[in-house]
Amino acid sequence: MAKDALKLGFVPLCDSAPLIIARERGFFAEQGVPVELSREPSWSNIRDKLAFGLLDAAQMLATMPLVAGLGLGNVQAAFVVPMGLSCGGAAITLSAAMLDRMGGGFRARDLAPALAGLERKPTFAMVFPFSPHEYDLRWGLAEGGLDPDTEGRLVVVPPPQMVSRLAAGDIDGYCVGDPWNSLAHQLGLGRIVATAADIRPGRIGKVVAVRRDWADDNPELLDALLRALLAACSWIDRPENRPEVAAILARPDYLNVPAAAVRAGLEAIRFYGDMPNRPDPAQALWYIEQMTRWRHLAGQAERSAVAATIYRSDLWRRVAGTANLPIK
Repeated sequence: MAKDALKLGFVPLCDSAPLIIARERGFFAEQGVPVELSREPSWSNIRDKLAFGLLDAAQMLATMPLVAGLGLGNVQAAFVVPMGLSCGGAAITLSAAMLDRMGGGFRARDLAPALAGLERKPTFAMVFPFSPHEYDLRWGLAEGGLDPDTEGRLVVVPPPQMVSRLAAGDIDGYCVGDPWNSLAHQLGLGRIVATAADIRPGRIGKVVAVRRDWADDNPELLDALLRALLAACSWIDRPENRPEVAAILARPDYLNVPAAAVRAGLEAIRFYGDMPNRPDPAQALWYIEQMTRWRHLAGQAERSAVAATIYRSDLWRRVAGTANLPIK
């Protein structure tokens, strides 16, 4: 790979498809953008490498650029989001043992009575602090009658480790993106009990992020990158292409799971359109409101201004108007 190739980071999930398909189907090449993909084991790796210049761009959780910009967590950085990548695809999965305690159901107020006799607090995994998945999981626990901060234990587990940790009994459930929910279901280890569409319909889940200084210094390169990703998103969203998408993602160098689990995971994800691709600051503000609700963010800073500074819909519009693609 040439030294001037852009290095793009991704975490092995179904919704990393835009980066992978843009490379495999030649959309990056069509835009004259040489790319090297870097498969990262965790979201913290993605954050750190992008912050310190070891990656040029990356797939990120929708909240991660906000967290870095608002000073939450261990790393502060000035990221911008010029484009969303997907919505849907995340879900809450509970272990078979947990479901047995609940009589096989998961409805509002089912969870607390079922767990009343446990000698320990139930442990639930999320993928990253302050992530959409954490807020989905908090919603699910609260709906089930549990206080997430006092009656449950929340831990961080990288997405590819979720199924093995569930099988080992280390965790009782998790919230993660597919294929790790579908794989647990197909292996008989757990069952999906709520999806992102149940919890936060119409919300961006993953975005592409770059450092603000990189975006300012490389406007033409950024535009070419986004045009390639938009073309890939459009191609992925065509139903006739989904079998090929699943086959590519399932390969050992990408997700390394059975294609059937990938195919099932893709069904709930939308990749192309005004939403999820337009990084609307209102979406960012909604996530900031969740941080406030759960007391992760204090004070009354100019949150609308922060949202608009990080979620750059102007950069998306600049590309969407010239991409020669119908934006739905």
